[in-house]
Amino acid sequence: MTDVRPVVSESVVLDVALTLFAERGFHGTALSQIAECLGIRTPSLYNHMRSKQDLLRAIVDETTATVLEEFHRATADGDWETRLREATRVYAYRHATHRREALVVNRDTDSLDEPHRSRLQSRRREHEHAFRAVIASGAAAGAFRVDSPALASFAIREMCVSIARWFREDGKLSAADVAEQYGRYALSIAGAQVS
Repeated sequence: MTDVRPVVSESVVLDVALTLFAERGFHGTALSQIAECLGIRTPSLYNHMRSKQDLLRAIVDETTATVLEEFHRATADGDWETRLREATRVYAYRHATHRREALVVNRDTDSLDEPHRSRLQSRRREHEHAFRAVIASGAAAGAFRVDSPALASFAIREMCVSIARWFREDGKLSAADVAEQYGRYALSIAGAQVS
């Protein structure tokens, strides 16, 4: 009988950790559970990672960097309505197509040790402020009629974040359909003239 050992790499460990963090939370997941899912002993995990904190940091770092990059690409050109619609569309789409990452980042970023927690929270605030600035600039230009760009931005971003909790790939709407509709909702929230 041949001894078949599971193929384990850093990316496989990260993927399993991501699934378990999304299901159970960072604090609700033990290294022994990650090892069990991989079919290895817990000490063997240290051949592929330094700590559970490093796994969380890698997930939050990659996700927040990608969200910010997608936002900047989406808002690089076009009128204010186009920029807001596209910023919302890509954010909604990401929450539908990267549900595990969204759940972990939105729930467990505060569990990071310093200085990583502050650095990655700062990146999230950068996205928040940039999103708000699109609405504020559009309002200043007369494209939006909204009393509070901050509140409108919060409402739009929160409705996108919630997608990770309810979206299902086998549902009636595709991720692209949801993202397109959310883009239109964002324009309505910001008081744009939607044609």
